[in-house]
Amino acid sequence: MGAPLGNKNAVKNRIWSDAIRRAVLQGKRLDKLAEAIITAAEGGDITALKEIGDRLEGKATQVMAGENGPVELVITWAKEAQKAE
Repeated sequence: MGAPLGNKNAVKNRIWSDAIRRAVLQGKRLDKLAEAIITAAEGGDITALKEIGDRLEGKATQVMAGENGPVELVITWAKEAQKAE
């Protein structure tokens, strides 16, 4: 379950991410990194190939399936037992 609307906790303290983003976006570093991933994929690096596929086609949807197709998850709450008088 995701965070409630308006929750800003995920954007706090992203010092490392912000520093990398700034460095990558300067000059042609992003192009060099993209070239490195493509070269690695051409060399047989499965992780690099998967990254390229995920970026171009999107990540594959994960489906939970049982013997008879997709699994349906149903959650119910039982009412609290009535107290004896």
